[in-house]
Amino acid sequence: MKAVRIHQFGGSEVLAYEDIPEPRLRKDQVLIRVKACALNHLDLWVRKAPLPGVQLPHILGSDVAGEIAEVGKYVEGFTVGQRVIVAPMHFCNHCPACLEGRQNQCREFTVLGNAVDGGNCELIAVSPANVIPIPDALSFVDAASVPLVFTTAWHMLVGRAGLHPGQTVLVLGASSGVGIAAIQIAKLFHARVIATAGDEQKAQKARELGADFVIDHYKQKISEETRKITGREGVDIVIEHVGAATWDESLRCLKPGGTLVTCGATTGADAKINLQFLFARQLSLLGSYMGTMCDLREALGHVFAGRLKPVVDRVFPLSEIRAAHEYLESSKMFGKVVLEISGPPAH
Repeated sequence: MKAVRIHQFGGSEVLAYEDIPEPRLRKDQVLIRVKACALNHLDLWVRKAPLPGVQLPHILGSDVAGEIAEVGKYVEGFTVGQRVIVAPMHFCNHCPACLEGRQNQCREFTVLGNAVDGGNCELIAVSPANVIPIPDALSFVDAASVPLVFTTAWHMLVGRAGLHPGQTVLVLGASSGVGIAAIQIAKLFHARVIATAGDEQKAQKARELGADFVIDHYKQKISEETRKITGREGVDIVIEHVGAATWDESLRCLKPGGTLVTCGATTGADAKINLQFLFARQLSLLGSYMGTMCDLREALGHVFAGRLKPVVDRVFPLSEIRAAHEYLESSKMFGKVVLEISGPPAH
């Protein structure tokens, strides 16, 4: 089968489109014929430098949509040809955390394409616990755009920050996958949304998704604009995944008793805080790592009903993986960059 693997770490040139043996299906697995696989910044980080648990050669790709090609002897409830997505996570499914539905706290937890091979390939064998049927109305490209970012944003806002109607939410990076999902989820809960974007075109798209206000994070100071919008009160929740470059501004945007929830550190992890500021204003700082199967299924229910919508920026064939990575690194997109695995690329 065709697959993209990395045999060393580095730039886009290390991405090798090549023939490899098809996976051997265990009796307790499901074989998926991959139709589409969305890119995430995780793909860039794993490609550039060794992360714990990554063994070479390695297949990237966290967000898989496709058809069931074969069902293992011990697996029930699935049929060949069924349209599905794969939950973008690996977990043991038998430890106390997994049994309590806290899969992202399992000791074996990792994101698909990180410490385990991912979906940049024609066939992938997975646990049936990770397989979720999708409706015919949802295209494979759109379906692949959902799992990681909507699970992450749902866990941040609902699972960790306890979002409820009437709150004001600041979403950093409206054009990112997590940002796009967070805007929609916040509006689903009837919250007021302030988003940040880097140009007017992206700002307009954020408004179309439901953002009530958009701040140009290149030309305006986020904390000052947030104070103006909120009558100097500040926001209830900040969705932070940028890291060191925005950390101080994010904290200044919070109202007393506000919550900052972070799932990443794209610009660096060296963030500092004045403890007196933290306790005097009674702020909550929450970490959030991907999400649970419950988070994914709850978000998917709204996607299937049309209340949450995947946003696709551009589609590349798997053979053009290097161009896809370079486009993602350019930060020109608004929405997901998706690889189409089988058939001609969709436009």
